[in-house]
Amino acid sequence: MPSAHIEAQLNPTICRRMLIAYLIEQIPRPNNPALEAATGWPRRTIQDIIAKGLPGHGTRVTFIQEGVRHNDGYYRLCDWGSFDRDWVKRNLPAICRLLEVTLD
Repeated sequence: MPSAHIEAQLNPTICRRMLIAYLIEQIPRPNNPALEAATGWPRRTIQDIIAKGLPGHGTRVTFIQEGVRHNDGYYRLCDWGSFDRDWVKRNLPAICRLLEVTLD
């Protein structure tokens, strides 16, 4: 299926959730600053996706606490839920174009 056709069918809200799940799995020790740097999105947007958006799809993310401060640590993806990891990986370029995100 041509990527332009895929992009026309994509929902930006769902794509943001899939991209965050993908990044949590791919970035070493993904925390809010790392996810903000990767996406260019505000901290609050990322926190809302992790806390509210992903659980709605059965996607499970845990926070691995390190250090003494409550926000010292990183996220770990435990379950992709209803998202198909392979589909996300295959369509990552289209997702990124839709969301205007450039991954290094």
